[in-house]
Amino acid sequence: MLRKLALGLTLLVAATASAFANPIHDAALFTSHTLPANDDDSTGLVNLGFQINFFGNNFSQLYVNNNGNVTFDHALNTYTPFELLSTSVPMLAPFFADVDTRNPASSLVQYGQATLGGHSVFGVNWIDVGYYKEKADKTNSFQLIVTNRADTGAGNFDFQYNYANVQWETGSASSGSNGLGGDSARAGWSNGTSNSYEFNGSAINGALLNGGANSLIDHSLNSNIAGQYNFQVRNGNVVPAPVPEPETYGMLLGGLALLGFMARRKSARRSA
Repeated sequence: MLRKLALGLTLLVAATASAFANPIHDAALFTSHTLPANDDDSTGLVNLGFQINFFGNNFSQLYVNNNGNVTFDHALNTYTPFELLSTSVPMLAPFFADVDTRNPASSLVQYGQATLGGHSVFGVNWIDVGYYKEKADKTNSFQLIVTNRADTGAGNFDFQYNYANVQWETGSASSGSNGLGGDSARAGWSNGTSNSYEFNGSAINGALLNGGANSLIDHSLNSNIAGQYNFQVRNGNVVPAPVPEPETYGMLLGGLALLGFMARRKSARRSA
């Protein structure tokens, strides 16, 4: 019985450790290209390395924008985030806000192609980036990974948003003060017409920050790792997914405590 309890405890500990692992992974793979220190700049068209079908539109290239997003039809230098639910811009936006990497204490945006798990991937790292105007007293770390899943059908792909640290939400040109308040960040995606998604807490002051009501680092979607949000696109459509339940972590910790209590009871009975 004790061996079974120990096994159960080990599995729960492993699950809990996974839930609190650093969501940003394989960042060193996405460093082959770097955006120079800038405010509001973008790349030209860069190759994904594969073709994706996003709501019937096929793309094999995109623009990496300094301000926390990638777009498919044109570069985007907009710094105050607009509503993703009504935009005409097809985009993936892990953290649409006024990123400014000109302060020497800010890292630079990097991106590139790689292979993960036997699949071609394209990733962008916004790791330890500052905000407008040339501020880096607070920094954010987040990541986008797009994965080729043509093995499941032509044009199919996955995309993943990873968040390790979100200390600021707004640049001062978006009515923010010291990175906070004003027209704060939005996160989500849009195909530029009738299909789009915004994370709960988008444009709500303080909500997406560390410790906020909708803290990006404390929640997840289709993942047991806090800060990781997974989306699948099949036949051009984003597969619907359930809303994450933060209570899961509490249940894991509760399970750990229960197993420990049961093990102590069993040990006490054997000693009596």
